[in-house]
Amino acid sequence: MTDTTPGSPGDDDARDSAGDDYPELAPEAAGEVAARLADLDEDLAAKRADALRAGLADYDLDDDDLDLLEGATVGEDGIITMPALPVLAIVGRPNVGKSALVNRILGRREAVVEDTPGVTRDRVTYKAEWNTRRFTLVDTGGWEPDASGINASVAAQAEVAVDLADAVLFVVDAITGATATDEFVVKMLRRSNKPVILAANKVDDARQEPEAAALWNLGLGEPWPVSALHGRGVADLLDHILTVLPSVSAVAKEEYGGPRRVALLGRPNVGKSSLLNKAAREERVVVNELAGTTRDPIDEQVELGGRIWRFVDTAGIRRRVHLQQGADFYASLRTAAALEKAEVAVVLLDVTEPLSEQDVRIIDLVLESGRALVLAFNKWDLLDDERRRYLEREIEQDLAHVAWAPRINMSARTGRHLEKLVPGLELALESWDTRIPTGKLNAFISELTAEHPHPVRGGKQPRILFATQASTRPPTFVLFTTGFLDPQYRRFITRRLREVWGFEGTPIQVNMRVREKRQRK
Repeated sequence: MTDTTPGSPGDDDARDSAGDDYPELAPEAAGEVAARLADLDEDLAAKRADALRAGLADYDLDDDDLDLLEGATVGEDGIITMPALPVLAIVGRPNVGKSALVNRILGRREAVVEDTPGVTRDRVTYKAEWNTRRFTLVDTGGWEPDASGINASVAAQAEVAVDLADAVLFVVDAITGATATDEFVVKMLRRSNKPVILAANKVDDARQEPEAAALWNLGLGEPWPVSALHGRGVADLLDHILTVLPSVSAVAKEEYGGPRRVALLGRPNVGKSSLLNKAAREERVVVNELAGTTRDPIDEQVELGGRIWRFVDTAGIRRRVHLQQGADFYASLRTAAALEKAEVAVVLLDVTEPLSEQDVRIIDLVLESGRALVLAFNKWDLLDDERRRYLEREIEQDLAHVAWAPRINMSARTGRHLEKLVPGLELALESWDTRIPTGKLNAFISELTAEHPHPVRGGKQPRILFATQASTRPPTFVLFTTGFLDPQYRRFITRRLREVWGFEGTPIQVNMRVREKRQRK
């Protein structure tokens, strides 16, 4: 079996206690394990890990496995870096054949998601390859079904995708011709300063090529006539795309150094703007954005706790009564965009009101993004004893899956306890950057599986062959196994990782790669 089973950040953290039959370590026991691992002879641990790694030669490994095991380099700071693949964003309105073109480029049928308002995962990423060159393909989703808002929704989605791409493939229906919606997106593309390749789709034969030529009027350069349905012209298009894409992405590379980037998140009127103003020590004009506008979140460099931080404020998103779903769509879209540019998220929660589904959804967005997390309980100065009792119950019920996140009780309006935000941010970022040496990680896994082996399933007992930390930011672990691990067993591993190494303030991703033994000929 060669399937890779990933878990999204926070996946294994989510609802940690649900269905777990495995005991937690007492703090003193976790300390003993941590001490044993700290005292472990690093050379010996590394040799044992190398032996386990060599044992993988008996199993069927694919190219991604080999990239992970051999292609990564470890820097002086212990952080693994992989070559950043160039990013191509595909932009286009519905029904232009965008999904068919994605499948044609990938060379296989994939379910291309058209997300509905309220669903937070608005872009889908695939790994593509052409002429031995690999690149990342980002298919934009999140179309809003309300016809009156479609121009704005297409442009908003395109803006986020373009901002996070090295080049853009703009797909237009050549037979229908350029519509008002297409023109709306073109204006944004001209301002982006990103290379744009124009694909004129649905040109199924030579007789329809004049229809494609008419798209020169868009002012985006030569239209490339293609038929996603039949594959006509797609090879030439891909050849051209490779001449435009850089060999290493300029946008996908991790940024190191400079002020750490902090996203301020929360539902409307929770105090995000007040916090930014107080941290910046000045009253700033905060834009009250209506659903449908596409202005950038506001960035502000502030000094806090003797350090410079870059705060990204997403304040001012208002629900419109007649377009409630659409406003939710924009809120999640803009929150996701802010998170893409941030390293750590501060989610503000209004303690004077019950925790809402929207609060939990914003926190889950942070988990999906893999960013570090700090919970700021705002308006603490307005909290009375009765509300405090209800609040603790709500935290226990609704926020149990992020019990590892630092909690700050503060008042953004008065600035009370604002200074306590800094230790929380530093702790979360330190955890987010943490890397565990491969030798110690495998020693930890060996001890854990010896103490609590995976249950037998269908007469077979899955074994963990080798473990490695694929990356930091967030800490991402890959387990090479002989069979699928139960979700609760993966949660158990995640919990033990936290008990031994802390990881306070960061989601942890634990991925499985199930590999079968190579057949001897």
